Amino acid sequence: MHGSLEAAGRVAQSGGMTNRALHAAVALALTSAVVLIAGLAPVPAFAWGATGHEFVSGIAAELLPEEIPGFVRTPEAVADIAVLGRELDRSKGAGEAHDKERDAGHFVDLDDNGLVAGLLALETLPRTREAYDSQLRTGNFTQYKAGYLPLSIVDGWQQLVKDFAYWRAAVVGARTALDPADRAWFEADRIRRERLVIRDLGVRSHYVGDASQPLHVTEHFDGWGPFPNPRGFSNVKGVHANFEGAFVRANVERAAVKRAVAPYRACVCSIQDRARAIILENHGMVVPFYELEQKGAFANRTEPGIAFATGRLAAGASAARDMIVDAWRASADMGVGHPEIKVRDIESGKPILTRDDFGRD
Repeated sequence: MHGSLEAAGRVAQSGGMTNRALHAAVALALTSAVVLIAGLAPVPAFAWGATGHEFVSGIAAELLPEEIPGFVRTPEAVADIAVLGRELDRSKGAGEAHDKERDAGHFVDLDDNGLVAGLLALETLPRTREAYDSQLRTGNFTQYKAGYLPLSIVDGWQQLVKDFAYWRAAVVGARTALDPADRAWFEADRIRRERLVIRDLGVRSHYVGDASQPLHVTEHFDGWGPFPNPRGFSNVKGVHANFEGAFVRANVERAAVKRAVAPYRACVCSIQDRARAIILENHGMVVPFYELEQKGAFANRTEPGIAFATGRLAAGASAARDMIVDAWRASADMGVGHPEIKVRDIESGKPILTRDDFGRD
């Protein structure tokens, strides 16, 4: 029951239905449960407010190493990436088809054992949303009820790898194509690809920011909810929105987040493993969050509350930076064009590119 109520609440708050309409509908069907249902209605499917997402995406870009192409690291690019980091929240409300398809990509509801909707371990998560949804339906859930944040992270990273790969190919083609017209075409494509890289890097980094907000990776997403609660954690609605929005904006300093970013850590793993590690790290912060909330750490400016929020934002920026570096390195082994040519081969000079390699009908 929790899954369906949670999904209804998320839809209600994100534009599919107002809370008033949701509660009225529930009251007609379950008069005796109105209070419980109201207690379950979650906050919107945002993770961090504008400030938090700009910190995560902007700091990640600002701390990229020199091996990443210079066009990504300019002050102008960093500023764009920071603002684009919240684009997926700004686009909410575009329409029912748009929102209902995308909103569940911002969260995943793990139970206290780290299982998606109490059904699936992240270690065994299918690699496609179709297969993920099919497995969840065996337990009367769907990807839209349980959330599909892990696959959003994977999808965004794979897109960035492809973006970098095409940019690398365009750089080579602009320098080595035999036909001047082809060289001009590749140069134009290089410029076009730079815009795409910056956009996709900024927009898709949003999901890593989402995963660094502990309340986006738990069924206890806005108050503890209707679960065993021997420690008496809060069930007051609004703790989610206050923490990620007003509290961060008023209390967390960007410079402090940047100082707390960890050194680059190579994954030496699959992107699925990387996404799982990020989510499970922050799932481990759910109980510490509620312990702090219980002590009033997020009601006012308190050092423990500020340290916790700073740490989670720094973890998001660290993960985003690491995944960008990994995407750049992985792009050398990506294929581009049709039939595909490996970027590593292109950069070694094995084929001399022509425009037809990227547009042969």
